[in-house]
Amino acid sequence: MISQELLEILACPKCHTKVELREPDQLRCPHCKVLYPIVDGIPVMLIEEAKPESDAG
Repeated sequence: MISQELLEILACPKCHTKVELREPDQLRCPHCKVLYPIVDGIPVMLIEEAKPESDAG
C-alpha cells in the first residue's frame, strides 16, 4: 500500500498531472488516461510501463 504522503507527491512523468490510486496495484493519470503499475509496493512510474486505461480489466 502506498502512503498518502507519497501519493500526494507522485505525478505522471509524461504530463506532470497528479496521479490517483487505483486499487489494488495501479496508479492512474486522469489526463493521459494511463495506468502505472505498483510492483511489490513500489510505483513504477516509467512511461514505457504505462498501459492505456482502455486495456485494463
